[in-house]
Order: sequence, then C-alpha cells, then structure tokens
Amino acid sequence: MRAFTNRATRASALLGAVAATGLLLTACGADGTAPSASATASPSATAAAPGSAASPAPAPGPFNDADVMFAQMMIPHHEQALEMARLADGRARDADVKKLVAAIERAQDPEIRTMRAWLKGWGRPGTADHGDGHGGGHGMAGMMSEQDMRRLASTEGGEFDRAFAELMIAHHEGAVAMAEEEWKNGLNPTAKKLAGDVVRTQSAEVAELRRILDRL
Repeated sequence: MRAFTNRATRASALLGAVAATGLLLTACGADGTAPSASATASPSATAAAPGSAASPAPAPGPFNDADVMFAQMMIPHHEQALEMARLADGRARDADVKKLVAAIERAQDPEIRTMRAWLKGWGRPGTADHGDGHGGGHGMAGMMSEQDMRRLASTEGGEFDRAFAELMIAHHEGAVAMAEEEWKNGLNPTAKKLAGDVVRTQSAEVAELRRILDRL
C-alpha cells in the first residue's frame, strides 16, 4: 500500500511539472519574447500548401514601396513561369526538363498566393502600372513576349526542351534581378526572406538548365 502511495505521489508531481512547463511555454509565446524557429524560418510557411484549405497569412511588420513593387511585379512574373511550365505537358521529352517543370510548379504557385496575401494585408492592389505602361508585367526583366510564348507552344520533343530551357533561363535571370533589388531596398523581413529564396532556388535552376542545354 505504501509503495502504491509513493508511486501515486511521484506521478502527481510529474503531472504538475508538465503542466507548469506548458504554462511557461504559453507565456513565452504570448508576449513574443521567444518565437519558435518555424515562425520565422520561411515566408513560404505562411502560404497554404497546394490543395490545402488554409489561407496564406499577410507579412507582419513594416513595409515600404520596394516591398509592394516586388510583390506586384513578381506575381505576374511567376504566373508566366507557370504558363510556360503548363506548356510542357505533352510537349517536353527530356526527363530533367520534366523534373524542373514540376519543381517550378511546386514552388511558384504557393509563392503567388503568399504575395497576394501580403498585398491584401498591406491594402495595396494586386497589380500596378510601374511607369512603363506595362501593368500586366510584360515590360519586366525576363518576361516572354507573346511571340516567344507562341513559338514555345508550337514546338515539341527535343525542340521544345531546348526552347524551354533557353527561355526559362532568361525568365529566371529576370526574377533573380528583381529579387536582388528587393533584398537591397525592401523593408519587410518576410518579403526580403522570400526574395532571398528566389535568388537561391532560381539561380540553382538556371545552372541546371544550362547543364541540360549542354547535353541536348
């Protein structure tokens, strides 16, 4: 009986310690003094995964005109990359091109939804005319012309693979240049983090596209 009482006392003490720890962690999160690593790890974490019912969250903290312009310009830039990726269905032949197409779709669709949520939270329109008469984005670095898109759509097999690689290199290089401007001139930490992600991932994809071109 005494052994049972001792075990019960120890169990009660353990449960009390766990409860106290839970209250301490809750208090730290409430006053913002100890945010979790996942809360600041990546702006993409605020976006819903494809097919998820969750909605992307706005970017917290202050922002400036460079942040707004970055989102407004990168959205149509990403949209065109997705349009180019969709053309690969039934046209691309090279396995590495197909793999890269899938990676572009996985990354850029959630980023579009994330940036739209930022603009909504900031009270800014989803697109804007940035003084060059190209509010839809066709005057931005790396954007394909309608003629480029028609040419890509008219090819298939190895010809498509080569055209896709050449055009996507130019497209990605334009996105990297825009992201580098945001990194230098932006204010919002979440927007700048996404800009850094764009520079890193799309620079790596440019290197891969060049390797593909070398062997096609």
